[in-house]
Amino acid sequence: MTDERDLQAVREEIDGIDREIQALINCRARCAQQVAEIKLAEQLAARERGEEAGEVVFYRPEREAQVLARIVERNAGPLPAENVAYIFRELMSACLALEQPLQVAYLGPEGTFTQAAALKHFGHGAVCVSQATIDGVFNQVEASACDYGVVPVENSIEG
Repeated sequence: MTDERDLQAVREEIDGIDREIQALINCRARCAQQVAEIKLAEQLAARERGEEAGEVVFYRPEREAQVLARIVERNAGPLPAENVAYIFRELMSACLALEQPLQVAYLGPEGTFTQAAALKHFGHGAVCVSQATIDGVFNQVEASACDYGVVPVENSIEG
């Protein structure tokens, strides 16, 4: 009977932790929305002052790399750093999607290595757009239909 009570107590503790994590995730998401609002307001203010205001940059890979590096550095386990980095990569991707979802072109149909690479790098919050050819990927990015493109270093069809 003691083991069952102990198990129930641990499960209740996990449930409480899950509630706290969920609340913190939503708090982080609201902060991401505030970041987007601030960036857009700064752009609008610059335009109103007659200043050149380029496009608002929502995705900053250097910032994400810094955040992930700090997270990995302070990870004390027991989860491996790679798993913790994956969780935070997805969290950042979901929060970025609230600001402005990234459009990512990739070569091939769903399930290809290029789609897997796009999801690994940009997270599942990105909108991945399949392209039949490498030229199609580059054309999507050049036309600003997609923010980024993922192509293989080489493949069996196009070299």
